[in-house]
Amino acid sequence: MWLNITKLGWYRESRLSSLFEGRAFFLCLQPISIWILERVIYLKSEILRIKEEALKNLRELESTEALQELKVKILGKKGSLTAMLRQMGSLSPEERPIMGQVVNEVRTRLEQAWEERSAELDAMALQRRLATERIDITLPGTRISRGHIHPLTQVIEEIEDIFLGMGFQIAEGPEIESDYYNFEALNLPKEHPAREMQDSFYITEEILLRTQTSPVQVRTMEKLHPQLPVKIIAPGKVYRNDDDATHSPMFHQVEGLVVDQGIRMSDLKGILLNFSREMFGESREIRLRPSFFPFTEPSAEVDVSCMLCGGSGCRLCKGTGWIEILGSGMVHPKVLEMGGYNPQAVTGFAFGMGVERIAILKYGIEDMRLLFDNDLRFLQQF
Repeated sequence: MWLNITKLGWYRESRLSSLFEGRAFFLCLQPISIWILERVIYLKSEILRIKEEALKNLRELESTEALQELKVKILGKKGSLTAMLRQMGSLSPEERPIMGQVVNEVRTRLEQAWEERSAELDAMALQRRLATERIDITLPGTRISRGHIHPLTQVIEEIEDIFLGMGFQIAEGPEIESDYYNFEALNLPKEHPAREMQDSFYITEEILLRTQTSPVQVRTMEKLHPQLPVKIIAPGKVYRNDDDATHSPMFHQVEGLVVDQGIRMSDLKGILLNFSREMFGESREIRLRPSFFPFTEPSAEVDVSCMLCGGSGCRLCKGTGWIEILGSGMVHPKVLEMGGYNPQAVTGFAFGMGVERIAILKYGIEDMRLLFDNDLRFLQQF
């Protein structure tokens, strides 16, 4: 239906009052023909109906997912309010501003309502989580397992402390060593039969994994020459092709070296006796048995009195009363020369011990491989 107004004057039109929230609608018109389509009233009522239904549904929603679905249903590309907006293209220029204002007001109101309801739902969800995920702070917390130093490291540190207390210094060297420092500088030339005693891990013909920490002794003498005295221990890893209950392809050694004027075999025995008593107990005694090492002359194996039977004989010491703990001797003159010292002016002694053997004796471990198995049931005992 068309409303035809052609005379100047004031007019009251009840059909248009809904556009202004029920208020009386008066027109003051110029004497021209203005046609107002009844579809404006229809579109307005439809938009308001969509708004009221949306607001009603918003209040009933209980989840943010449902809220988002409703928003898409109303304001999405295929939403009901979007469909109404597409019809504005067919309106006249006089009708579009009226409908545009209505649509903008409805859209603003709905977006505000969505934000408010979304905040309410978030707050409700938080309250539900607080109620269901409540933590009883009066309960004791989960105890954190604390680690500790590995028994081998404990023994190495104890050995270091003992010798530091006797005036020694700690020296280190490379684990990948040259054939020269590992053998030749220690009086083991390439044709020496003693090389057969050690199965080595060679990288090239001249480079290998060190089989002992003795190379550190030569390197230290070269570095300190002509300084006196030289008094060091050299702890570290060494590598040999051997693996059983009492051997490992990788193990630890601590070697010692003292070089000075007037050093004697009795000095060596005094140092090792003090070490044995510090490590195994004040009642321990030691004995030196003649032996052979290419880098010392004379050489001696060092035994300590059994810490289980005290020397009377038992299963641990195999009835002898003594347990071998290390090798030692006076530094060979050729090794002193290799290190840059004159064997006619100075003398020295050297010794070397396996850390794993010291740990086995100290703690009564029957199989050395337990030290490398990383079994917490074993390691937590130390």
